Amino acid sequence: MRGKGNSGFSETGLRRLRQVLARHVESGRIPGLVALVSRGEETHVEALGTMRHDGGAPMRRDTIFRMASTTKPVAVAPVMVLLDECRVRLEDPVDEWLPELADRQVLKRADGPLDDTVPARRPITVRDLLTSTFGLGIDMTSPGSPIMQALFEQGVYGQEDGWLLPEAGPDEWMRRLGELPLVYQPGERWQYNVSNDVLGVLVARVTGQPFETFLRERILDPLGMKDTGFHVPADKIARLPPLYAPDMQTGEFLVEDEAEGGHHSLPPAFPSGGGGLDSTVDDYHAYFRMLLNGGMHGHQRILSRPSVELMTTNRLLPEQLAAREAWGRNAVHLAYGLGQHGGWGFGMAVRTHRGDFAPVGQFGWDGGAGTTTYADPHNRLVGILLTQTGMSTPDSARAIHDFWTTLYQAIDD
Repeated sequence: MRGKGNSGFSETGLRRLRQVLARHVESGRIPGLVALVSRGEETHVEALGTMRHDGGAPMRRDTIFRMASTTKPVAVAPVMVLLDECRVRLEDPVDEWLPELADRQVLKRADGPLDDTVPARRPITVRDLLTSTFGLGIDMTSPGSPIMQALFEQGVYGQEDGWLLPEAGPDEWMRRLGELPLVYQPGERWQYNVSNDVLGVLVARVTGQPFETFLRERILDPLGMKDTGFHVPADKIARLPPLYAPDMQTGEFLVEDEAEGGHHSLPPAFPSGGGGLDSTVDDYHAYFRMLLNGGMHGHQRILSRPSVELMTTNRLLPEQLAAREAWGRNAVHLAYGLGQHGGWGFGMAVRTHRGDFAPVGQFGWDGGAGTTTYADPHNRLVGILLTQTGMSTPDSARAIHDFWTTLYQAIDD
């Protein structure tokens, strides 16, 4: 490992990174993790701990993790392909493909009754979905509001066992979504998650192919992302650890999702672009390196350079940005300090202010299953940390914070 050089990390910095991650594993709060950091042509991987909290098989570089919301930056890429090929346009109303979202009603007050509405001022556009501003989203800062209760009661989100991803197939899911009013006018305010799932349905209806098929043909296969998909096949299931949701009070390791027989062991009815992918550090590295390289993978173009620039720079208008930043501040205790970057591109956060060790322009996202992936154009850096410990406690979020804090100190030039 080079000690210095303008493309790499210092040996001392990488040693500290390993020590900091090992401390989280040795604490007994994170059973295991896999981290990948790259800069220029240098890549460094750490696999620490075990697949299960009570020991057993060690974590390995090819361990497969539930990416949760870290799905979003990858799942948005097929829409960019459709934009590149002029099969959709940013300002196209989505009514043609998603008639369930035509002629919307909008709540007069975000926390008001579902029947107290006014008509939408205009149709929902492709841009509204890409920027998460189409008018509906999950807001964990107001879980008791009528619209949030309706999202879960009507089965748009949540399954009988408490699993948060959609249970119904795409058409039935869209039907249920279409029965609800919007919370805000189209294009008015950034809101989380729902739009990313709608985008998957949009891709399927525009292309006439299942969302996963188009994602695989145009993004995953060309990038060699052989271990990425919406479920883990039987011949790979031994590489998937259980997902833990530690008890908030006691820290006891409760299994949220087993590997065999769990939610990710069979193809889901709904392939969730908001949170359904499984993947590895090397697969995600290939994708984020492609974004850093302006859409190129080796000699093959995956996305156009303008597409990548649209995705990975802030797309929110000043008033939308203010609301997004307020959400980050107001949810800081719920997200354990994650999510405070300011801006949003397409399917991912973009840093618009210097709030921690990472510079403005860094892009990516985190996942509630204890995952994080960001790329930094200024430093030509990719960082990925994957755990099997969900964010019912702050433990995996703290590991994520310490990973980024230490990684940025390992840059030595």
